Amino acid sequence: MIMARREFEAAFAAESRYVEMKSSAGGNAIRDTIVALSNTDGGVVVVGVRDDGVILGCELTPSIEDTIHQHVATIRNPGRYEAHSLLVDDRPLTVVSVARRVAGVAQTSDGRVLVRKGSTNVPLFDTELGAFLSERSLVRFESTVTSRSLATADPECLDRLISAFGWDVEEAPVHLRDRGLTALGANADHLTVAGVLVLTARPDEVLPKAFVEVLRFGESSQMYEWREEIRGPVDVQVARSVEFVNQQLGSESVMLGARRYEMPRLPPQVVREAVANAVAHRSYELDRMAVRIEIRPSEVRVTSPGPLPEPVTEKNIRDVAAPRNPDVIAVLRRYGLAEDYGLGVDVMQDQMAAALLDAPAFRDTGSTVVVELPVRSPVSAQERAWVMHLEQTEMIEPEDRILLIHAARGEELTNSRARELMGTEDRQRARTALHRLRDSNLLVQEGERGGASYRLAKHLGAPVGLRLGRDELEALVLDAARAGPITNSDVRQITGLDRAAALALLSRLVDDGRLMRRGERRGTHYVPAREL
Repeated sequence: MIMARREFEAAFAAESRYVEMKSSAGGNAIRDTIVALSNTDGGVVVVGVRDDGVILGCELTPSIEDTIHQHVATIRNPGRYEAHSLLVDDRPLTVVSVARRVAGVAQTSDGRVLVRKGSTNVPLFDTELGAFLSERSLVRFESTVTSRSLATADPECLDRLISAFGWDVEEAPVHLRDRGLTALGANADHLTVAGVLVLTARPDEVLPKAFVEVLRFGESSQMYEWREEIRGPVDVQVARSVEFVNQQLGSESVMLGARRYEMPRLPPQVVREAVANAVAHRSYELDRMAVRIEIRPSEVRVTSPGPLPEPVTEKNIRDVAAPRNPDVIAVLRRYGLAEDYGLGVDVMQDQMAAALLDAPAFRDTGSTVVVELPVRSPVSAQERAWVMHLEQTEMIEPEDRILLIHAARGEELTNSRARELMGTEDRQRARTALHRLRDSNLLVQEGERGGASYRLAKHLGAPVGLRLGRDELEALVLDAARAGPITNSDVRQITGLDRAAALALLSRLVDDGRLMRRGERRGTHYVPAREL
């Protein structure tokens, strides 16, 4: 965002109930202001401006953004926040916008409850604090006591939990209370909502829609082809759902030379995290919708009831964590069904990037959180298998993969093209990657300095399907068909193309009248058209 100085001075004339000026992002003052704004009506912290309005400047660099995230990480229950860049004439500033908490109370790490009064952050004490807490109190729904007694817990679920945590059977009731799975006080023999989810065979009998539904869609249909419901305690829901989705997705079989590679259409760990997050972070108060998994030709879509918990937003979802149901999540982690605190999104993004698939998308609709995992990618399964094969013998950095794939496609890489492929504007970073591949004898440099370009080293032997152009691939397949009937499997073996690319090539030759398709399904084969 850009503002003229006079516009800035009009919008931010002075500090107020909604505006705080800070000369830098250091110290605890920003933390205290975020707490106070969260507990009042929200507002902004403008970093890079003195209290008297003199603009010093503070660019929103990755380092500054990390500092802001670190401040917020020390706050208990902050409101949602975002960091923005603001350019006033030629001076960059950082603006942290903070939303008012919808419910609950934000506190500093030492337990203070601050509110905004005028331009000051004021701590609350005694009766004023009591009234404020009474008005804004929040009890996690997972801690709500249910009518189910501990005696109704499923023995198998209870044994599994005791074994996972290594508890002594006699001391299990104490551990269950400590873990928030049973209530405190007079209702100590009753299960909480979290306890029902973990310790009963059918949580949906107490909490409507506390299960996972899986829908499968066809290539062009807007209506699902079939629907499956997966019920049981939360760990069973996650484990069975992940297994079911992976089975439905399957994998792509790729032959490189004499070796076969099975390439999962989605990394199994990504599917697990998406499902585990949906089950663990959903709002169980919203009982008219189950966790939904939609398996579509182009993506897997996982929808979880309830919006993102404060202060998490779509923009800061990788940097900020706020579990809605920490007692449930702790159990799933103990079962090995979820990553450590705050790492789930990191794992999904990093694993998709490592598999050369498009990045997952996260959307907060206001009533649900939707995670979209793309199945299709500009990088074919055959290309991913080739990189995997190459990584077994060569030291390759993650960002080198995409450069090697495009070089294997016959592209001549320049610094400009490398930056485009790597998604960066940093010339030095692109140069370092190209030189690293050159020094490893994976790329060959032609020209010097500004005129330098890089090609794939000939000794790498990229698969035929990557080296040859369209006409050459078609000629290769036609020659094979003249020697005898060929199948999709034969074409994959000859060219190294994946199943979809091989089918597209064969269909094109049939449409052009150069091949004829015979047989059906598994018996389908192709012969030259002149044999008819």
